[in-house]
Amino acid sequence: NQKAARFAALFVPVISLITIIRFSMRLHSLTAAALVTTMLVAGCDDSNKTIGEPVLPNKNPFPSTYQVPASSALLIQGANLLTGTNQQLDNTDLVVENGLITAIGKDLQIPEGATVIDASGKWLTPGLIDVHSHMGVYPAPETSNHSDGNEMTSPVTAEVWAEHSVWPGDPQFEKALAGGVTTVQILPGSGNLIGGRGVTLKNVPSITVQGMKFPDAPYSLKMACGENPKRVYGSRNQLPSTRMGNMAGYRNAWIEATAYKKSWDDYVTGVEAGEDLDPPTRNLRLETLMGVLDGEIRIHNHCYKVDEMAQMVDMSKEFGYKIAAFHHAVEAYKAAPILAEENICAVMWADWWGFKQEAFDMVRENIALVDYANACAIIHSDDPIQVQRLNQETAKAMSAGRRMGLDISRAKAIGWATLNPAISLGLDKQIGSLEIGKNADLVLWTADPLSVYSHAEKVWIDGALQFDREDSSVQPTRDFNLGIVNAQESRP
Repeated sequence: NQKAARFAALFVPVISLITIIRFSMRLHSLTAAALVTTMLVAGCDDSNKTIGEPVLPNKNPFPSTYQVPASSALLIQGANLLTGTNQQLDNTDLVVENGLITAIGKDLQIPEGATVIDASGKWLTPGLIDVHSHMGVYPAPETSNHSDGNEMTSPVTAEVWAEHSVWPGDPQFEKALAGGVTTVQILPGSGNLIGGRGVTLKNVPSITVQGMKFPDAPYSLKMACGENPKRVYGSRNQLPSTRMGNMAGYRNAWIEATAYKKSWDDYVTGVEAGEDLDPPTRNLRLETLMGVLDGEIRIHNHCYKVDEMAQMVDMSKEFGYKIAAFHHAVEAYKAAPILAEENICAVMWADWWGFKQEAFDMVRENIALVDYANACAIIHSDDPIQVQRLNQETAKAMSAGRRMGLDISRAKAIGWATLNPAISLGLDKQIGSLEIGKNADLVLWTADPLSVYSHAEKVWIDGALQFDREDSSVQPTRDFNLGIVNAQESRP
């Protein structure tokens, strides 16, 4: 017991002090005072505590082990670039060195030792980003023993982390890579009001999830509005069973988190002021919520209906946090002015609708209308098949907008699958566009990427070639796909 130890450490010097005082009567007063001071200083020493340095929880206990692979310099010549920043640069070169884009222009010099690719007539885009995926937590083949995406044991499970359920051997990852997807956000499911932390992964082969984690990417927190939580817990005759129960559940959680944050803030302030304090008892659930209140963890909120989006915005202001994105957002076209004003992204499908009541009021122009309002529009999959064809989903959304009379260029639309997703993840300084200094996450397409006849020919992540449709040696496959040649055969 730390307090008992401190008491003993102080009590023994006090007894010794009495003895010294008696002895000091026979000594010179200055000598006695020196002895007293020495004993008191020694007695007050506490080697287990450093005054002014609070003891804080490790915010990154499962760090990324991903390392940028060594690769030669790369020159891609004569491609049509869709930069992700609303620009199309035809017949343009791009240079990659040390995993970063270092030059963009025409007739660029070949770096020493560079691999040169003639991309005449082909198209180059940033790597596609899917901000709503359950790959790894609902892997293929689908079996109940691998269904690890929803911890539906309590309406609020902020303490769980999706990365602890991710199976890196999920064959779905490689299918997404072949479709040009270089970065994915893996989220818990939507059965709970607050479902847990999401994690951003680089779509690279690895035997551990740490080997896929995007270094220093902000964590996300999955929240869910509407039908799913109230259906799950209403069927158990517990709160929430209604939308008003949903709101009460969120607010109670944030009230607890606010008090927890205050306890840690008071502790840090006290220790830095020289007080001798024990840290608060850790609570994993409230620790994640505190991370949101501190602005370190980004809210990604499953929410279909405009009225619920507006209530979630008001609640975020009540407790002082920001919402990064509303996911699925079937009614985002109605909420577009709110989204633009609040700087909240809408993560949407091109044309999924009608599979439950809150998904009925959908229009195919949803993404285009959000973009037209100058809000952050994002295409997503939430599906292991659609993630393989995000370029085609983007094309469908662009075409719907054009049919209603909106002037949407390919250069604009590709940003819905590249730069805008990066913004929602807090990674737009590193990925999402073809700009000098950014990570060289690149996709070379056989033709216009917004054509159904186009395929991702080559995919680079941090300048390293990870997929090549023309070279079977650069078509990674998970161990699971290798299978057992003869299940009955004796194996060493």
